Amino acid sequence: MKDILFVDDDRDLLDSLRARLYKHRHDWNMKFVSSGEQARAALEQQRFDLVVSDVRMPGMDGGQLLTVVKQRWPTSMRIIVSGYSDPVQAVRLTSLAHQFVAKPCDGRELENIIERCFHLQELLGQESLRKVVGRIGKLPAMPKTYGLLQAALAQPTVTAAQIGDIVNADAAIASKVLQITNSAFFRLRKPMVRIKDAVTYLGFATVRNLVLSAEIFSQWQAPKGLSDVDPERLQTHAQCAAAACKALAGARASPDDAWLAGLLHDIGYWILVQECPKDLASALELAHAEGLPLLECERRITGATHAEIGAYLLGLWGLPYAIVEAVALHHTPTAVSAHGYDLVGALAVSHAMIDSADRYAILAAEPDPLVNAGYLASLNAPFDWQTAESRVASALKPN
Repeated sequence: MKDILFVDDDRDLLDSLRARLYKHRHDWNMKFVSSGEQARAALEQQRFDLVVSDVRMPGMDGGQLLTVVKQRWPTSMRIIVSGYSDPVQAVRLTSLAHQFVAKPCDGRELENIIERCFHLQELLGQESLRKVVGRIGKLPAMPKTYGLLQAALAQPTVTAAQIGDIVNADAAIASKVLQITNSAFFRLRKPMVRIKDAVTYLGFATVRNLVLSAEIFSQWQAPKGLSDVDPERLQTHAQCAAAACKALAGARASPDDAWLAGLLHDIGYWILVQECPKDLASALELAHAEGLPLLECERRITGATHAEIGAYLLGLWGLPYAIVEAVALHHTPTAVSAHGYDLVGALAVSHAMIDSADRYAILAAEPDPLVNAGYLASLNAPFDWQTAESRVASALKPN
């Protein structure tokens, strides 16, 4: 049974939600309150898996409430319900809420988001890790990227394509831009994955506010004891993976999705470096000492892998499911039944081809032996293994 707290000063809306969601009463234990103060009192009394809050409320508003929830009850997932369509407001709230639902509230959309949140919660069964991910409101942007964006946005003649190229090189900034663009604030008909389109859609003012927001981005500071995790290497590896995955686009794996999946596939390391540096250092030490795959050591030390942790965060932020799934399974694609050549297959194959050879990888490892020519053929891919190798090699060739 999942516990959900709904907060809104509009009692008619609460009554409507109560009636709409009554069919879930055997799976969801739902409590409805009409103020931030009542919500805080309820949170003091019991644990809630999910908090769904309005923004505009007298007294303690939704932003203030979710700030407290994030600090004191980080395992609780957070959803904002808002009538705002102001990009500035979207930037302010993006560090507080995992998902956004627009008013007037579509009951079916809210149900779908709640169900997806709980599905993602099951991905990380260890509560201590959910607490770590639940605290994430900002990710470390690369100082170089941060500086390039600040300089570019100060130029009156800068174009969306130029800004998009800079954002496209940084996994942290790219994921945040897409989180905001795909939120319900902007009521898109379908998810947006092209960074250049997102920059155009948001506008330079919103992107500038986002980049300069200290609540969303921090400067990268590599913790002591993590000499193997050089941020430049990690970032370059992400760019190599993005280029390789895009080179293998085809069938149900679009080039834009493939680039983004490659860029974000190791976003879990950003989280581990920032929130669990000692655990990551221990996993690296164990891998070196015993010659074990880093993935196995991560699971031994933290209870989950960087792939699962990264996918969980991206899912909470509302990125398209295909991206989330590919990130979660890029080391273990055979764990699920394949239904043709899709993004999971494209990322897994490209990752296997660059994993052991890429000097920028966080820790060189042997490619998954199950991801081979036979695996690629079983997906009915539009090319064979040799062609795939040629495409990846061409994509990674220095200009």
